[in-house]
Amino acid sequence: MSGFTHARIEKSLPLMIALVIVAISFGGLVEIVPLFFQKSTTEAVAGLKPYDALQLTGRDIYVREGCYNCHSQMIRPFRAETERYGHYSVAGEFVYDRPFQWGSKRTGPDLARVGGRYTDEWHRVHMINPRDLVPESNMPGYPWLARNPADDGLIQKKMATLRKLGHPYSDDEIARAPEALKGRTELDALIAYLQGLGTAIRSAR
Repeated sequence: MSGFTHARIEKSLPLMIALVIVAISFGGLVEIVPLFFQKSTTEAVAGLKPYDALQLTGRDIYVREGCYNCHSQMIRPFRAETERYGHYSVAGEFVYDRPFQWGSKRTGPDLARVGGRYTDEWHRVHMINPRDLVPESNMPGYPWLARNPADDGLIQKKMATLRKLGHPYSDDEIARAPEALKGRTELDALIAYLQGLGTAIRSAR
């Protein structure tokens, strides 16, 4: 064992790499595995429901348009954050987010608690041309969303797949999904998604 010294490790690149991988793997298992057995990280907060057909479509549009590049959806437990955005984010809020939209950059404000903060009409005007409401905004407009139909014909398949992953959609909800999107635009769907953000944690309090 005397030959297994620091000097030998530092002089052998393969040995150093192997030991670093072992250390990171062990540390990762110790940090991550217990989270799978904590109810606070695996169970939905009281009142949280999976996205309905319109909200789910809106969420897909949110991801497609890259909104997460400028807007985070995670409020950290710091006073400066909670005073501006509201209650800090908790793991149980994101049980039905696949993938989550936490983000790491705030060119625009955090959206974790934006649900119900503005009217649907405010969001509609803001999405078409943000500068009509916020003159200093550098957010691009998304006028085509008001013209594109929300139904892409895949909503039932999406919901059926999510049900296999644990989202409690009923057969009836999946069957009625196309009807919920009938005559709605992508802008309608995106607004429905935004209006639902953060509302479960507020109602639970």
